[in-house]
Amino acid sequence: MQNLQGKTAFVTGGASGIGLGIAKALGRAGAKVVVADVRRNLVDETVKWFEGEGYPVLGICLDVTDREAYAAAADEVERVFGKLHVLVNNAGVEVGSAKLWDFTYRDIDFITGVNFLGILNGIKTIVPRILAHGEEGHVVSTASMSGVSVVPGAGLYCATKGGVISMMETLASDLQGTKVGASAFCPGPVQTNFAANSTQVRPEGMKNDGAPASPPPPPPPPPEPPTGDPRTAGFVAPPMPDFSKALISPEEAGERVARGILRGDLYIMTHPEFKGSVKTKSEAMLRSFPDEPLDPERVNIFENFFTFLTKNPIYDAQTTPGALDRS
Repeated sequence: MQNLQGKTAFVTGGASGIGLGIAKALGRAGAKVVVADVRRNLVDETVKWFEGEGYPVLGICLDVTDREAYAAAADEVERVFGKLHVLVNNAGVEVGSAKLWDFTYRDIDFITGVNFLGILNGIKTIVPRILAHGEEGHVVSTASMSGVSVVPGAGLYCATKGGVISMMETLASDLQGTKVGASAFCPGPVQTNFAANSTQVRPEGMKNDGAPASPPPPPPPPPEPPTGDPRTAGFVAPPMPDFSKALISPEEAGERVARGILRGDLYIMTHPEFKGSVKTKSEAMLRSFPDEPLDPERVNIFENFFTFLTKNPIYDAQTTPGALDRS
């Protein structure tokens, strides 16, 4: 997109955490922001903040799994602000840590309903409205680095976020030839109350009867100094790092999303420290292909008749952003 000035942006999960950071960044960029969230009290607080800053805002209480309510929300946005231009599918939840076979069916239904189907509901409801007016637009869906390189014990979360990445790659392909782009936002650690918020918004009918899945394990303790060996006399364990330094703020996450929309990025990343894990996964996949000669007939078929199976221009369009301007 050329700019966000005067454009209407619909942000789900927009009243706290990453969603609030994104909403504020879009407001600062001149967009008319729709803050959609399932928690009415936080929506009202966010609307007051926007009004205090003089940013155009509309607050809507929305459960992204409710398709009829989603359509009604879109109608309300168009009535108040006119055309929709940007959709940020940010609403998401987690269900704790467990082996895949130990999650309950309620865990499964809750997380897939919000993290995957909720995003499809947004695309189904909003994208046709963006395309209808023919102006520039963009769709961002919040995935995670855990959707790229998985975290043991977080199978449901990783699976839904990996699905979001594939969904946005497909959407970008579907939108080729239009003025609308698509991005998968894959943040590393961000300073939020994500676990607590997920518990807070979980409907009663989706809560487990027994003990919930356990939270992720804490960081390991510092190593104990070795004993009984004179060569290690005077050993001092290294100090534990400040783990908060691994986190970025929701505001920084939001600024990266706003920049990614303007750049037309397919992937919006945060922590360059994760490049190594992506490289390791990519190299493992390349190593898994059979070491055997290419079949000339298959090469001819794929390169001349079914190129969509082996080449997709959406990947070639991705460029490398520079450091975020924090001035």
